[in-house]
Amino acid sequence: MSRPVIGISTYQDQARWGVWEMPAVLLPAGYPRLVRAAGGLAVLLPPDDAEDAARDTVAALDGVVIAGGADVEPARYGAVADPRTGPPARERDAWELALIRAAVEQGVPLLGICRGMQLLNVALGGTLVQHLEDHTGGLGVFGSHPVIPVPGTAYADAVPETALVPAYHHQAVDRLGGGLVACAHAADGTVEAVELPGRASLVLGVQWHPEMGEDTRVMTALVRAAGERSRSPRTPARRSPAPRTPVS
Repeated sequence: MSRPVIGISTYQDQARWGVWEMPAVLLPAGYPRLVRAAGGLAVLLPPDDAEDAARDTVAALDGVVIAGGADVEPARYGAVADPRTGPPARERDAWELALIRAAVEQGVPLLGICRGMQLLNVALGGTLVQHLEDHTGGLGVFGSHPVIPVPGTAYADAVPETALVPAYHHQAVDRLGGGLVACAHAADGTVEAVELPGRASLVLGVQWHPEMGEDTRVMTALVRAAGERSRSPRTPARRSPAPRTPVS
């Protein structure tokens, strides 16, 4: 049986390697490694501003992961930027919001990680807290803290106990987007996971970084949902699939 194909959004930034310094498509290796560990086949999804690119890309996939990264531009949710909010990544915001909306519309299983969870909330009309303390281990260092599941949610089905998770964020969900429910919290009450219940396919966001730990259960839930979709008839039908870049 073929592995479900899971697309992961990427950074597009200036980078240096060997003798080269130039614009590059980047993704921490933990993301494809976690997809493989959960039984999926990872492909990269660099920003594409062509008309219908997100729709056609999502139609060619079994599941989508929106990766962590820069702060979401506050204008996306009608707010003025706090001085502690980072510089905008407008191209990435537009691409990933389009991927999220396409996945929700097409019923493709979706997992948002950190920034990806925040964008999921914004895509559905929610807002963000622009700064909070004590959810990192310091500049450039992942912290860890316990996350408490909400019983009866899809997240709790995957991870039923309080779990220690790797975290690095200074923003969080404020007002929930339409249809979303909080399915896990930190001890200080911060929303740590959200999901869109009542759908045939999984739509889940987590505030932490599972790709930086050893627990594969969140990604396994996505890959399992993607596998179920891959074995069912596709609606809408695929057309003009976007090129995919396999990650070995």
